[in-house]
Amino acid sequence: MIELSALRKVYPSADGPVVALDGLDLTVGRGVVHGIVGRSGAGKSTLIRCLTGLEQPTSGTVTVDGTTLTGLSEKQLRAARRRMGMVFQHVNLLDSRTIAANVAFPLEVAGVPRERRRARVAELLDLVGLGHRAGAYPAQLSGGQKQRVGIARALATEPAVLLCDEPTSALDGETTRQILGLVRDLRDRLGITVVVITHEPSVVREVCDEVTLLEHGRVVQSGPLTEVVTATGSPLSRALVPVPDLPPEARRDLVEVTYATDDVATRDAFAAVAALGDDVEVLSATVEPLAGRRVGRLLVDAPRSGTDAVVARLRAAGLDPVVTGREAGGPDPAAGRREGVT
Repeated sequence: MIELSALRKVYPSADGPVVALDGLDLTVGRGVVHGIVGRSGAGKSTLIRCLTGLEQPTSGTVTVDGTTLTGLSEKQLRAARRRMGMVFQHVNLLDSRTIAANVAFPLEVAGVPRERRRARVAELLDLVGLGHRAGAYPAQLSGGQKQRVGIARALATEPAVLLCDEPTSALDGETTRQILGLVRDLRDRLGITVVVITHEPSVVREVCDEVTLLEHGRVVQSGPLTEVVTATGSPLSRALVPVPDLPPEARRDLVEVTYATDDVATRDAFAAVAALGDDVEVLSATVEPLAGRRVGRLLVDAPRSGTDAVVARLRAAGLDPVVTGREAGGPDPAAGRREGVT
């Protein structure tokens, strides 16, 4: 559905070339909700501009729904963009138009006859739960309702791909959950492919099937959400399911264990630790919802002389332990929690 191959974008500047995307390869399958995360300057904004054809890459190719965008004429690009819907952080509704007229706008641009526009707008507003507000104006809506209108507008031309650029960063927690639930529901109903650009790990946990971490224009980590999260000690694993707070008195080796509750029940994970004896204990633990699944993480305090045996026995129990103790020379277990993916 979406394929980026050796994608490179370089901007000229007074201080020399600035590489925004550096040989990026990425594939997103049909019907998938895929999150793109990374710090400011990682290349997220440039990536979405290349996806929409607003930026032409320096080299490499962008293919969306079977059409390679690189090298198309402006007329061909306009036609290709109709197969892509765009949801913005700031919804950018036209204040002088009603909600129905805002949703109808891309259909007007596409030359759709008036009666077909009316029917399509009514269908879309019902789909996002705002059929009763068709005659309202943007100033009369809440932030969440405005974003619903933005989603309806993005779907007007029946796109195959929905691109969401920080769609919930201006919303409160409960409204964010409602909007993300709507996005997943629309994906399930319509079978569209969704790409979500975000700096919020909670958004990825809530809505995404897959996730990619960008750093300096390159893919650092990418894959299905549960696979990425259970890659113990990896950047995305720690950002999406943070390492639990570490008690300050802990001074022995620490063993970090991550598991998907579909595969290992939480009680079984704790039982595996309890079976190691009185000298081994769980210092802290967390279980996070993850796109309809749950992932657990434990920090286990182990005696230095017996750490290898602890790791071996936990692996034998079906877990994936990694030694992360500070005194063992590993990274600070709280580092992933502090750094996140902003």
